[in-house]
Amino acid sequence: MRVLLVEDDLQIGQSLMRALQDQDYSVDWVRDGNAGSAAIAAAEYTIVLLDLGLPGMGGIELLRSARSAGNTVPVLILTARDDLEARVQGLDVGADDYVLKPFDVPELLARMRAVLRRKAGYASSRLGDDSLNLDLDKRTLCCNGVSSVLSAREFALMLAFLERPGTILSRDQLEDKLYGWGKEVESNAVDVLIHSVRKKFGQSVIRNVRGLGWTVMLGDGPKA
Repeated sequence: MRVLLVEDDLQIGQSLMRALQDQDYSVDWVRDGNAGSAAIAAAEYTIVLLDLGLPGMGGIELLRSARSAGNTVPVLILTARDDLEARVQGLDVGADDYVLKPFDVPELLARMRAVLRRKAGYASSRLGDDSLNLDLDKRTLCCNGVSSVLSAREFALMLAFLERPGTILSRDQLEDKLYGWGKEVESNAVDVLIHSVRKKFGQSVIRNVRGLGWTVMLGDGPKA
């Protein structure tokens, strides 16, 4: 799962970067609003962690610009306890949630999961339906009764598909979602991941769409 961290404080940024990478997230970190705005426009992130008090373009201005451009990436604001007015403004402009500084990493991770499942339209931590579902908390995929813990990359792959089931994702789109800046991406990296998931759950779990990419389809069962 690819995360954009927009945080100017060096100590907080380094600490968050390590904590997120320890959880197998792919993290791009920038330290000012202009760089954050450019990153959001250039890449497809699963979620953005946004500080408000940024040099250059402020966090609120960055968020307003992204939403005005039609970018719907989930945004979780990182803000100080006394920034009530800024928190309210951020939510009104288009943030999905906020976490108060100082915060514990488990709370941040839980809020990230909550934002992602709401974004995908689910009330619980599982994305999908009765026949195919992804548990965001346990990082397990269940397909027709077969359940298995996924690797970090496998989890990010299936999250990309189940955020928008039925949508065809190209190789470039998947690479953009899975890998951060400066990462060497082998030409067959996506194919290897898809093969790995299919080996565990069967060929039909991820479908080829010739010449376009891949998709994951859900049945008619209720959402998890």
